[in-house]
Amino acid sequence: MIELINLYKTFEERVILNNISVKIEEGETFVIIGLSGTGKTVTLKHIAGLLEPDHGMVVIDGISMSGSSERVKNKLRSKMGVVFQSGALINWLSVGDNVALPLREHKRYPEAEIREIVDEKLRLLKLYEAKDKMPSDISGGMKKRAGLARVLVRNPKIILYDEPTSGLDPVMSSRISQLIVQMKNEFGVTSVVVTHDMNSAYYIADRIAVLYNGEIVQCDTPENIKNTEHPVVRQFINGSLKGPIDVD
Repeated sequence: MIELINLYKTFEERVILNNISVKIEEGETFVIIGLSGTGKTVTLKHIAGLLEPDHGMVVIDGISMSGSSERVKNKLRSKMGVVFQSGALINWLSVGDNVALPLREHKRYPEAEIREIVDEKLRLLKLYEAKDKMPSDISGGMKKRAGLARVLVRNPKIILYDEPTSGLDPVMSSRISQLIVQMKNEFGVTSVVVTHDMNSAYYIADRIAVLYNGEIVQCDTPENIKNTEHPVVRQFINGSLKGPIDVD
């Protein structure tokens, strides 16, 4: 479903991604972890076609995203949804109107059908009672679920998650993690998840890639990551101050 081929990217002569290559299978939940500033979100932006690599390419469902026209990129993006760290709701729209926004923008459905689709997704994510509330009146966890509902109304084949459990309490983090697994099991969605939450990563992932100094130093199952002998990966997942990662 997604292939990164020798992806190389620099910003102001600093190497962010150093010849990253990986294949993400259809229906897989692929988690990317690593230190802040190691290129996790940059990788997501390349997959979404928001950044162009200096070298290499991104292939989505057999079609190159990299170097393609905006028409091709938009067609590929139509298969994707992005769940932002904050939920990215529009403050002056109700929860229901936020969720309906992608459908109203594309004008593919009559209003009655839009309301039906929105209600279905809100019920799926246990948000129906918040339909008429404003974003300022709901919790952080509800905002993230509303952001996910807004993505789901377009029935994407791919969902990109940027720190989906950031800033949430442990109970709500577990709920969001459950929802990510639910999207895979019920809809066969291919997911790419950037996170620092190791409990969530172990729970949701089919595979975990560890980015360090612009390279994937290990890409493996959650169980093998947990039991790794790689010194960088072991230091990162244990949160240790001692090891090859310079914490000064």
